[in-house]
Amino acid sequence: MQQMLADSVVVLDFETSGLSPKYGDRAIEIGAVLVEQGVIVDRFQKLMNPGFRIKPFIEHYTGITNEMLEGQPCCEEVMVEFSEFIAGHNIVAHNASFDKRFLDFELKRVNRVYHGACCCSLLVSRRIYQDSPNHKLQTLVSYSGILQTAAFHRALADAEMTAYLWMSMIDRIRQQYGIPMISFDQLSELSRVDKLSVHRYLTSLAKGCYVR
Repeated sequence: MQQMLADSVVVLDFETSGLSPKYGDRAIEIGAVLVEQGVIVDRFQKLMNPGFRIKPFIEHYTGITNEMLEGQPCCEEVMVEFSEFIAGHNIVAHNASFDKRFLDFELKRVNRVYHGACCCSLLVSRRIYQDSPNHKLQTLVSYSGILQTAAFHRALADAEMTAYLWMSMIDRIRQQYGIPMISFDQLSELSRVDKLSVHRYLTSLAKGCYVR
């Protein structure tokens, strides 16, 4: 994939029946937004029936009930459609290792392959907002002054809030370091930089001469 800018991505979030597809858990909702040059230009949201009843804890946590899932399309049908939505884009998620597990699992079941890269907004936030009380999405939205537009723990709302958080971090880097364009690869690399080296890394990017 050609070098792409950090402000043109698909930001996604899954709601699931549990913590891991390894233990038989499935996706029950997918929400995603397409961001182009820092602006949300498209949205994707679908409930999906995993083929079994979800636990009361999941109903309470997500607000998605078994009754809401009745009659919804199966995971396979939704993921075929979603694979087309993300084609050609890099993706971002908050605590991305969780969402990527389900993305890979559900795509594999429909023989679809995702070729883009994935970056974790939680890891980036630990470098950009080091003074935040914690790095949960809800806390970061409040800490960074983002206007909350919907309830958390529904997929589309979380994807939108993650997108606004992602863009706020890009804007902060631009303003503090005078970097007009930030690539997706640079933010991915930042997510792996030691916290004490963040200023050095970004200063070097601004000068165009970052050296490990």
